[in-house]
Amino acid sequence: MASLFLGGPAVGAWVAAIGTTEVRELRGRIPWYGSLANHAGLVIPAVAGGLVLQATRGLADGPIAQFLIAMVSATCFLVLNLLLASTLLALRTGQRVVDVSRGDLRGIAGSWIALAPLAWLMSVVYGVQWWATALFAVPLYSTRLAFERFVEMRDMFTQTIGALAEAVDKRDPNTARHSHRVKEMSVDIGRVMRVSDAELEALEWGGLLHDVGKIGVPDNVLLKQERLTKEERMIMNAHPVLGAQIIAPVTKLAPELPIIRHHHEWYNGSGYPDRLIGDEIPKLARVLHVADAFEAMTAARPYRMTPLTREQALAELRKFAGIQFDPVVVDAFVRTHWVDGVPDAGRLPEPRPIPIMAQHAERLTKAAGPSDGTTVAKAAAEQV
Repeated sequence: MASLFLGGPAVGAWVAAIGTTEVRELRGRIPWYGSLANHAGLVIPAVAGGLVLQATRGLADGPIAQFLIAMVSATCFLVLNLLLASTLLALRTGQRVVDVSRGDLRGIAGSWIALAPLAWLMSVVYGVQWWATALFAVPLYSTRLAFERFVEMRDMFTQTIGALAEAVDKRDPNTARHSHRVKEMSVDIGRVMRVSDAELEALEWGGLLHDVGKIGVPDNVLLKQERLTKEERMIMNAHPVLGAQIIAPVTKLAPELPIIRHHHEWYNGSGYPDRLIGDEIPKLARVLHVADAFEAMTAARPYRMTPLTREQALAELRKFAGIQFDPVVVDAFVRTHWVDGVPDAGRLPEPRPIPIMAQHAERLTKAAGPSDGTTVAKAAAEQV
């Protein structure tokens, strides 16, 4: 942006083109269309921002006016960069452009508030003493390194959680990768419901850790193929509470605690451990409950070695919507790719008149004379 303010679209475009070149690209590890997309994501906004700057720079004089004009140019640059990046990512992941853009908007706003004024200041300092711009290099590089470390730490944290979930799943050969699939389903439902980025992250980590409490369930209960006794059922039903107790000391995972503890609560209040009802159940726990149930129904389990088909599992979700599951979450799940092409057994077809009932209603109408149609229909239903 600083080079854009100094030299216009041509200089800004060259700096963007050079700055987006990676070592991986030079080594041929990125396909040509990936390189083209990476460069275009900054070069095109740089040109557009430079053209806006050229068109508006002569409208007013003075440092304040020039600062405001530079901010208009920076806004054009950042918004166009957001739209291009969001469109490319949406095409790659199958998400909607508006959803991707909304998720990145906070970061773009931060860039506009923090980096655009700094870029303008750098261009002003360059005009006074060009070498003084080197003073900006150290704080900018330190910020970049800090962000890289943050990303690395988050990735390591996620990988550690995934490894823990994998260890829990491997206690039972039938539940291998169960937590990972539940995580993916939950996040997809969350995207359909347009939850916030923080909630998506909570669904991601909560999905991986929702069954961590099964560490404390003995194998003779966890792997039992016969019907559980009352005492064994109580041991099994304690795993959400135990899981929450295990995770509670990790302050970073505080948003995931309600998901882990309440993902077996039923919408009608007959679930466990706290018998919450309706909206008393945390929203994200209701989301994970649907994902967990669908994954469990469509996979083999010790108590049911033949899994249900996706159509059968979806029918069960519809059947128990409002009883076990939140109907809103079930509706959101139906709009994910997990049930693409599956007939929705819970969505009734348009009502059609039953010939026998229609004929009987017609006879009643003729016999009774002119009357209200609702009354005739009710009478016909009672007669049948």
